[in-house]
Amino acid sequence: MTSALTVGDRLRQLDPVFAQMTLASVGHARAIPELTDREKTFLNVVADICQGSLGLAFEAHVRAGLNAGVTVEDLRDVLRFVSYDIGYAAAVAGFEALAAFVEEPSSAPLLDEAVLTGSGSPLPAVVRERLEAMDPHFAEYFDLQSRMRAGLGTLTERERGLVSMSVDVHYRTLGDTFRIHVDRALRGGASPDDVRAALRFIGQYGVTRAWEAWQVLNPLLG
Repeated sequence: MTSALTVGDRLRQLDPVFAQMTLASVGHARAIPELTDREKTFLNVVADICQGSLGLAFEAHVRAGLNAGVTVEDLRDVLRFVSYDIGYAAAVAGFEALAAFVEEPSSAPLLDEAVLTGSGSPLPAVVRERLEAMDPHFAEYFDLQSRMRAGLGTLTERERGLVSMSVDVHYRTLGDTFRIHVDRALRGGASPDDVRAALRFIGQYGVTRAWEAWQVLNPLLG
């Protein structure tokens, strides 16, 4: 019965005033011009996973992305990519929600070298040295995660940076990792205004989180 209803209709059934508030807020964020529809889809889906909102919001974001040309494999790659930042248990919930209305995966497996301990590290040397100083086992785990993520092929460097930055905002990890992820987005071709646009877009998922992130981002970007 609800399949013929729009997202707005379903929100109005829950609460008409809340529906007005939600649609106005979402419309304001969707109008940000610096981000592509693909990037907005990724940021929406990551926000849903980080905040555990895997019902109507997640469904609406996934369907909007698919209608805009984002593929199922793109969405799977986003979930795979953020899994070590958000935690694998949280990512499982995302895959379960995605499986409810998309086809089965047909991806090729990662190469053996990516999943075997001691197979090297794609991390920059300065980052690897800092991790080793923290704890060798933790550094080894980081190596594993970085090797596996390096094998995910559908996301651009810019998209990886913006998605990782968004995880930092949701989890309020606004120190070293936030700086590293902002730098990654810039290396991937994002301009400072593009990075700011990503944070503007993320603001719809909690103004207090965005407020704190602005205090860090503006000095980083000068």
